[in-house]
Amino acid sequence: MSKKLFVGGLSWNTTDSELQQAFEACGAVAEAKVITDRETGRSRGFGFVTFDDEQSASRAVEELNGSTLDGRTIRVDSANERPRNDRRDNRW
Repeated sequence: MSKKLFVGGLSWNTTDSELQQAFEACGAVAEAKVITDRETGRSRGFGFVTFDDEQSASRAVEELNGSTLDGRTIRVDSANERPRNDRRDNRW
């Protein structure tokens, strides 16, 4: 079963591929995504990495939390699944 991790404190210059490369040392990465602003396309300073298995994800949290990536100290933790806030569902 796959496991998604939150990665905070990313440099504005970190790309999806650089994020993936940094985490591949811990195991098979299914997806790595830097979150960007919808209007400007600029990084929001965080992203998500999904591993194929939970063991690799746990290893990544242990080894990479507090490490340096692209000149910045990153925070790595389990991602909390949040329900989508679909504004269409919040109408009166």
